[in-house]
Amino acid sequence: MTIQPVNVGIIGCGNISDIYLQNCTRFPSLRVLACADLMIERAAEKAQKYGVPNAYSVEELLADPAIELVINLTVPQAHGEIGIAALEAGKSVYNEKPLAIDRESAARMLELARTKNLLVGGAPDTFLGAGLQTCRQLIDGGAIGTPVAAHAHIQGRGPEGWHPNPDFFYQPGAGPLFDMGPYYLTALTSLIGPVRRVTGSARISFPERMITSQPLNGTMIKVNTPTHIAAVLDFVSGPVATLVTSFDVLPQRYFGLEIFGTDGTLILPDPNTFGGPVVAHRIGSKEWTEQPIQHAHSENSRGIGVADMAEALRTGRRHRANGDMAYHVLDIMHAIHEASAEGRHIELSSTMEQPAALPVGWSALEEQAA
Repeated sequence: MTIQPVNVGIIGCGNISDIYLQNCTRFPSLRVLACADLMIERAAEKAQKYGVPNAYSVEELLADPAIELVINLTVPQAHGEIGIAALEAGKSVYNEKPLAIDRESAARMLELARTKNLLVGGAPDTFLGAGLQTCRQLIDGGAIGTPVAAHAHIQGRGPEGWHPNPDFFYQPGAGPLFDMGPYYLTALTSLIGPVRRVTGSARISFPERMITSQPLNGTMIKVNTPTHIAAVLDFVSGPVATLVTSFDVLPQRYFGLEIFGTDGTLILPDPNTFGGPVVAHRIGSKEWTEQPIQHAHSENSRGIGVADMAEALRTGRRHRANGDMAYHVLDIMHAIHEASAEGRHIELSSTMEQPAALPVGWSALEEQAA
């Protein structure tokens, strides 16, 4: 017996929609029925390109009773509004990251889902890829002993040199922490569990930025959110991690994510990707060793979190890229900014369950037994 596909509608047909449409139209657990966008012609273009039967306005998609799950790929400022509207329309929702730009909207989504017996999910789902699932298998198997520390660094000079319209990166709800932080925080919490308190320092290094990409070359951006953030995270299970995110620095020699254990060190792959490499150094060894990747989805598999969520809708089990996890990551990021502004540690009120590891061999491209 196989799982009946879940009928899906996608709202937001910008750049990231292509990879979602490419993947979600192939996953057996999903049936993409419609695309919607504020610009209906853009929705029509994507629908035609990927063989989706309907191009709707946002209102039409939310009103379609056949659609069970909405994938919300709008700009971050609209994540809360569209997510709430989808739930109020009786549909489960999977939001691109972050879950919302404010805690209140995100909490409202979770409350609506509980009241209406619906599901909330949230990107990133890169932690379900082959690389980070291999890391999960190694950590759970004791390959580096008990995790005691971690550090993560994602630094560069900002997107104004390559993005065609980068202004939103410098507004509240974005910046390097809200833009790239979810990948690193989701990876860490999926591997070692929830965070109990944070502190940090944040600043706006350059109050204005000049766009050097086309077509807005020469346009000035007023920066309204911190662009260099250094944080310390205390995990419930004991490890202490450092996280640095920045749009303010020139190229550096170190970039990445490492977890240190009592018996070894694990170098994780870029958590904005799905594959490897995964490299370990074990106590007593003199060499770093690349670890074999045994899980599926080394390629760009954005949407596997939706496929896993669809299975959960049909079977009643807990999905992995779930709303509680996405809310906890959002709460961590806000708390880091607040800790800097207030000069103190912030104890988190949110928590999450560490998501179940994926079985070796699981693939969103294969039908799963009911």
